[in-house]
Amino acid sequence: MAAACPSALRRAGNEEFRRGQYGPAAALYTRALALLEAAGDPAAEERSVLLANRAACHLKEGACRLCVADCTGALDLVPFGIKPLLRRAAAYEALERYPLAYVDYKTALQVDCSVQAAHDGVNRMTKALLEKDGVNWRQKLPPIPTVPISAQTRWSVPSAAAPGANTPPATAPRGQPGESVRRARTLKEEGNELVKKGNHKKAVEKYSESLKLNQECATYTNRALCYLALKQYKEAVQDCSEALRLDPKNVKALYRRAQALKELKDYKSSITDIKSLLKTEPKNTAALRLLQELNRT
Repeated sequence: MAAACPSALRRAGNEEFRRGQYGPAAALYTRALALLEAAGDPAAEERSVLLANRAACHLKEGACRLCVADCTGALDLVPFGIKPLLRRAAAYEALERYPLAYVDYKTALQVDCSVQAAHDGVNRMTKALLEKDGVNWRQKLPPIPTVPISAQTRWSVPSAAAPGANTPPATAPRGQPGESVRRARTLKEEGNELVKKGNHKKAVEKYSESLKLNQECATYTNRALCYLALKQYKEAVQDCSEALRLDPKNVKALYRRAQALKELKDYKSSITDIKSLLKTEPKNTAALRLLQELNRT
């Protein structure tokens, strides 16, 4: 029978996962792992993928501690895997272990700085930790590991296809970015550094140059943040709308557009954006707080 080999069991598990059958998928991944162990096959990469896939099943079913355990096992076998990092971060977040979630999201960004899910996770955890521990929240964080250059991804990942916490593993190789994409990324990073220094006006210029070369969701949301700081609310709305055209459920774009619309006194549209955001992230504390403010207006 074809399903008797680990790779066939993994493919069958992936198919069950796509059909939303997370329990059967997890069982298939477990069988594949057992076969590898029984055969004494070290196959670190294959075992890591199977553990990460089973972790996705656990995450979907709300078994967050099991998800953490499987992701940790996957990362022990193949350090700095983007999918187990994101899945473990999501599980930690659901368990309200925000410092650990923050560390995993930040580590994932070292591996691949273009993963929007990691950027959004860092922003959520920053807000949650600031609310919980105050301005000195960074002092209470566990150490963030330094990802070696060899483990860092150099290609561009389109926002809509970024490897999220719940997706089954990608198998197709991705190509190296062109010179324009590399230049766009450099300009975006320069803009990010300017934002950290509070120079939002200059950061807007860098993001604008970057967008001329490569229209990326994160660059639009970053420029929108600057426009909010500069009180250019119409421009912020426009940038968030462009980001949502690229990624219709982008949490950062929905939140920032809601903030801008509130300042423009378009409360109805602002509430609509926040409610859309909460469908994706029902426990987003910043969004819930903004919604309370809007309901009082």
